[in-house]
Amino acid sequence: MLVNPKSPATTRTIDAEAQAAAQILGLRMDVLGASTEDEIDAAFATIVQRGAGALLVTRDAYFNSRRAQLIALAARHRLPAIYDRREITMADGLMSYGINNFDMYRQAAIYTGQILKDAKPADLPVQQPTKVELVVNLKTAKSLGIELPTSVLLSADEVIE
Repeated sequence: MLVNPKSPATTRTIDAEAQAAAQILGLRMDVLGASTEDEIDAAFATIVQRGAGALLVTRDAYFNSRRAQLIALAARHRLPAIYDRREITMADGLMSYGINNFDMYRQAAIYTGQILKDAKPADLPVQQPTKVELVVNLKTAKSLGIELPTSVLLSADEVIE
Protein backbone atom coordinates (compact mmCIF):
# COMPACT_ATOMS: atom_id res chain seq x y z
CA MET A 1 0.00 0.00 0.00
CA LEU A 2 1.40 3.37 -1.02
CA VAL A 3 0.59 6.26 1.31
CA ASN A 4 1.62 9.89 1.48
CA PRO A 5 3.00 10.38 5.00
CA LYS A 6 2.62 14.17 4.67
CA SER A 7 -1.11 13.92 4.02
CA PRO A 8 -3.50 14.49 6.92
CA ALA A 9 -5.67 11.72 5.44
CA THR A 10 -2.92 9.19 6.14
CA THR A 11 -3.55 7.87 9.61
CA ARG A 12 -2.50 4.92 11.64
CA THR A 13 -6.18 3.92 11.75
CA ILE A 14 -6.31 3.52 7.96
CA ASP A 15 -3.06 1.58 8.01
CA ALA A 16 -4.36 -0.65 10.82
CA GLU A 17 -7.68 -1.28 9.05
CA ALA A 18 -5.92 -2.16 5.81
CA GLN A 19 -3.52 -4.46 7.64
CA ALA A 20 -6.45 -6.18 9.39
CA ALA A 21 -8.25 -6.69 6.07
CA ALA A 22 -5.09 -8.12 4.50
CA GLN A 23 -4.67 -10.49 7.42
CA ILE A 24 -8.27 -11.72 7.10
CA LEU A 25 -7.57 -12.46 3.42
CA GLY A 26 -4.33 -14.23 4.30
CA LEU A 27 -2.19 -11.59 2.62
CA ARG A 28 0.93 -9.79 3.75
CA MET A 29 0.78 -6.06 3.23
CA ASP A 30 3.65 -3.61 3.41
CA VAL A 31 2.95 0.10 3.79
CA LEU A 32 5.34 2.38 1.92
CA GLY A 33 5.35 6.15 2.12
CA ALA A 34 6.09 8.61 -0.67
CA SER A 35 5.55 12.33 -0.89
CA THR A 36 7.91 13.31 -3.74
CA GLU A 37 8.56 12.10 -7.27
CA ASP A 38 11.86 10.51 -6.18
CA GLU A 39 10.19 8.80 -3.21
CA ILE A 40 7.58 7.31 -5.54
CA ASP A 41 10.39 5.91 -7.72
CA ALA A 42 12.12 4.52 -4.62
CA ALA A 43 8.86 3.01 -3.33
CA PHE A 44 8.36 1.16 -6.62
CA ALA A 45 11.93 -0.13 -6.46
CA THR A 46 11.19 -1.47 -2.97
CA ILE A 47 7.88 -2.95 -4.08
CA VAL A 48 9.58 -4.81 -6.93
CA GLN A 49 12.48 -5.91 -4.71
CA ARG A 50 10.03 -7.38 -2.19
CA GLY A 51 8.19 -9.25 -4.93
CA ALA A 52 4.81 -7.65 -4.29
CA GLY A 53 1.93 -9.12 -6.23
CA ALA A 54 -0.12 -5.93 -6.37
CA LEU A 55 -0.27 -2.30 -5.25
CA LEU A 56 -2.97 -0.28 -3.53
CA VAL A 57 -2.48 3.46 -4.03
CA THR A 58 -4.35 5.37 -1.33
CA ARG A 59 -6.53 8.41 -1.93
CA ASP A 60 -4.29 11.47 -2.04
CA ALA A 61 -4.28 14.68 -4.06
CA TYR A 62 -0.53 14.43 -4.59
CA PHE A 63 -0.82 10.90 -5.98
CA ASN A 64 -3.58 12.11 -8.28
CA SER A 65 -1.22 14.81 -9.58
CA ARG A 66 1.44 12.11 -10.16
CA ARG A 67 -0.92 9.65 -11.83
CA ALA A 68 1.11 9.49 -15.07
CA GLN A 69 4.20 8.52 -13.08
CA LEU A 70 2.29 5.91 -11.06
CA ILE A 71 0.70 4.37 -14.15
CA ALA A 72 4.02 4.30 -16.02
CA LEU A 73 5.86 2.66 -13.11
CA ALA A 74 3.12 0.07 -12.63
CA ALA A 75 3.24 -0.75 -16.36
CA ARG A 76 7.04 -0.88 -16.47
CA HIS A 77 7.16 -3.28 -13.53
CA ARG A 78 4.05 -5.19 -14.69
CA LEU A 79 2.49 -4.54 -11.31
CA PRO A 80 -1.30 -4.66 -10.95
CA ALA A 81 -2.39 -1.50 -9.13
CA ILE A 82 -5.70 -0.24 -7.84
CA TYR A 83 -6.40 3.45 -7.35
CA ASP A 84 -9.17 5.49 -5.79
CA ARG A 85 -10.20 7.58 -8.80
CA ARG A 86 -11.88 6.58 -12.03
CA GLU A 87 -9.83 9.25 -13.81
CA ILE A 88 -6.67 7.23 -13.17
CA THR A 89 -8.24 4.10 -14.63
CA MET A 90 -9.40 6.11 -17.64
CA ALA A 91 -5.76 7.24 -18.08
CA ASP A 92 -4.62 3.58 -18.33
CA GLY A 93 -4.51 2.57 -14.68
CA LEU A 94 -5.68 -1.01 -14.15
CA MET A 95 -8.64 -0.39 -11.86
CA SER A 96 -10.13 1.98 -9.37
CA TYR A 97 -12.51 1.64 -6.48
CA GLY A 98 -13.69 4.77 -4.79
CA ILE A 99 -16.27 7.45 -4.38
CA ASN A 100 -17.85 9.04 -7.39
CA ASN A 101 -16.35 12.55 -7.49
CA PHE A 102 -19.00 13.74 -9.93
CA ASP A 103 -21.74 12.88 -7.42
CA MET A 104 -19.88 14.85 -4.75
CA TYR A 105 -19.59 17.88 -7.05
CA ARG A 106 -23.29 17.62 -7.90
CA GLN A 107 -24.20 17.57 -4.21
CA ALA A 108 -21.92 20.57 -3.58
CA ALA A 109 -23.71 22.44 -6.38
CA ILE A 110 -27.10 21.59 -4.85
CA TYR A 111 -25.94 22.92 -1.48
CA THR A 112 -24.54 26.04 -3.15
CA GLY A 113 -27.92 26.66 -4.76
CA GLN A 114 -29.69 26.20 -1.43
CA ILE A 115 -27.31 28.63 0.28
CA LEU A 116 -27.83 31.18 -2.49
CA LYS A 117 -31.56 30.84 -1.81
CA ASP A 118 -30.91 31.81 1.83
CA ALA A 119 -30.52 28.39 3.43
CA LYS A 120 -28.21 28.50 6.43
CA PRO A 121 -25.15 26.27 5.90
CA ALA A 122 -25.37 25.12 9.54
CA ASP A 123 -28.88 23.81 8.85
CA LEU A 124 -27.79 21.62 5.95
CA PRO A 125 -27.00 18.05 6.94
CA VAL A 126 -23.48 16.73 6.59
CA GLN A 127 -23.52 14.09 3.89
CA GLN A 128 -21.19 11.23 3.18
CA PRO A 129 -20.57 9.95 -0.34
CA THR A 130 -23.27 7.49 -1.29
CA LYS A 131 -21.85 5.95 -4.44
CA VAL A 132 -18.71 3.88 -4.63
CA GLU A 133 -17.73 2.55 -8.01
CA LEU A 134 -15.43 -0.06 -9.47
CA VAL A 135 -13.89 0.81 -12.83
CA VAL A 136 -11.73 -1.69 -14.73
CA ASN A 137 -9.47 -1.06 -17.73
CA LEU A 138 -9.30 -4.25 -19.82
CA LYS A 139 -6.71 -2.79 -22.18
CA THR A 140 -4.35 -2.29 -19.25
CA ALA A 141 -5.14 -5.74 -17.88
CA LYS A 142 -4.21 -7.27 -21.24
CA SER A 143 -0.95 -5.28 -21.40
CA LEU A 144 -0.06 -6.59 -17.92
CA GLY A 145 -0.95 -10.14 -18.96
CA ILE A 146 -3.78 -10.31 -16.44
CA GLU A 147 -7.06 -12.07 -17.08
CA LEU A 148 -9.58 -10.63 -14.67
CA PRO A 149 -12.19 -12.99 -13.22
CA THR A 150 -15.66 -12.74 -14.72
CA SER A 151 -16.98 -11.93 -11.24
CA VAL A 152 -14.84 -8.76 -11.16
CA LEU A 153 -15.99 -7.71 -14.60
CA LEU A 154 -19.64 -8.31 -13.70
CA SER A 155 -19.21 -6.34 -10.48
CA ALA A 156 -17.64 -3.37 -12.26
CA ASP A 157 -19.68 -0.22 -12.72
CA GLU A 158 -17.68 0.42 -15.88
CA VAL A 159 -15.33 -1.67 -18.00
CA ILE A 160 -13.01 0.24 -20.33
CA GLU A 161 -12.07 -1.80 -23.39
